[in-house]
Amino acid sequence: PSLLLQYRESGLSSSGYELSQYMCDDADRYDAGAVGAWSPGPAASAAAPPAPQKFPLPHVPVCFGAGGQLALARPPLAAAGQLARVELRSLEVILHDTKEQEELQVFPGPLAREDLHKVDVMTFCQHKIATSCDLSTQRGRDSALLWKLLVLLCRQNGSMVGSDTAELLMQDCKRLEKYKRQNPATNPANPSDDEWRAHGPGTVDLLTGEVPPVVETLAQTVEKFTKLLYYGRKKEALDWAMRNELWGHALFLSSKMDPRTYSWVLSRFTSTLAVNDPLQTFFQLMSGRVPQAAQCCGDAKWGDWRPHLAVMLSNKVGDAKLNHRAIVTMGDTLAGRGLTEAAHFCYLMADIPFGYFGEKANRMALLGSSHRQAFAQFARTEVIQRMEIFEYCQQLRQPGAFLLPFQVYKLIYASRLADYGLTAQALHYCEKIATAVLEQGPASHPALTRQVMELAERLRFSDPLLLEMPDQDQTLEPDWLVQLRAQCRQWEVR
Repeated sequence: PSLLLQYRESGLSSSGYELSQYMCDDADRYDAGAVGAWSPGPAASAAAPPAPQKFPLPHVPVCFGAGGQLALARPPLAAAGQLARVELRSLEVILHDTKEQEELQVFPGPLAREDLHKVDVMTFCQHKIATSCDLSTQRGRDSALLWKLLVLLCRQNGSMVGSDTAELLMQDCKRLEKYKRQNPATNPANPSDDEWRAHGPGTVDLLTGEVPPVVETLAQTVEKFTKLLYYGRKKEALDWAMRNELWGHALFLSSKMDPRTYSWVLSRFTSTLAVNDPLQTFFQLMSGRVPQAAQCCGDAKWGDWRPHLAVMLSNKVGDAKLNHRAIVTMGDTLAGRGLTEAAHFCYLMADIPFGYFGEKANRMALLGSSHRQAFAQFARTEVIQRMEIFEYCQQLRQPGAFLLPFQVYKLIYASRLADYGLTAQALHYCEKIATAVLEQGPASHPALTRQVMELAERLRFSDPLLLEMPDQDQTLEPDWLVQLRAQCRQWEVR
């Protein structure tokens, strides 16, 4: 048998079978006696078998163009008298009713343009809160909080203070939690606790010889506290004040005594508060410690994390490192519990820089998205749009500012725009990325520079200004693309 037939029957190579469709093996039909002088007569042509058609039925080849078009090659229909023709379809028209294209069209990007007003950005953020945030879930409330933060930054041109953020945190806390107070902790080794039991209602006062009345009103409680001070019994007055929750009197009196007594009274006071009470966070922070809430928040039993962060932002202590460590610790705790949006809110308050997707040590790469998940889920369109708004807020405060790691995701976003036929908008994104890369220097990100240049070269005829030029001037290119190509060549030479 022929070699091609062996390949076909053995199944070792599929290419052998494909090759046999176009090549005829005449080894089996070879007849040495039939060989004669060659002649171009009809006998020679009749001996050759006809080559089979690869496509027995008419088909339509398609090709995607860089200008947001789909090219179709229609086959000829001889029966109908139709000739072959090429049709150009617009991808923007074909995909106009898809959810993905609608998501791209609603966003007013690129945001760094002259005709954009920040009211349009704020309106988009409010639209996302109303349509994509489920306020009945914890994750939905945290996502809405990030959008509200962007609205606040836009309104205040990228600047904010701790009290502004605290007010934002407390907006959704319409009904504050009722924190259950605890009974004062007792210390059996302290003789004052025994005196409390001995000097209960109806017990004769050994100093005055009187039976004190049952104290029911605040005025009577204060009067009893004052009488004890008349006789110089500071310790008993202090115990009486703590027993009847006159913590203002107790703290002031202990502050004029020795430091150990003051610390003891302060610890007794804080022990009466619930563990998850924001007052505990305040007192622990004022005492120079990282609050317990920073290590326990995010748990359903602990309660809402926002009041605790509001307390830390509005009441910063003199030690800036302590404030920073407390807020970062809270963000790490929330991130460990899967609350990415809440964790990133804390990181923004602590001025944590943005990193890269592959670096697990970085705390965040895109605002509101965990870089420890799959890239397709990580770099969603909504996440990139939210990150661009944050970059825009930074530019409101400092014109010309940009986040260099984010330019990669802008290129991804521009590619998605081109895929859905929005080529003019995609080219505008390429221009903004090129501006940032040229300012930084292409040598810092050579791969990004080349990718932007290649995409821009394919999309340059989508520029409305270029389309309005005469035919002889359409070979011109924008200055930023010429500079980008020159920089890229210089880097390759070096």
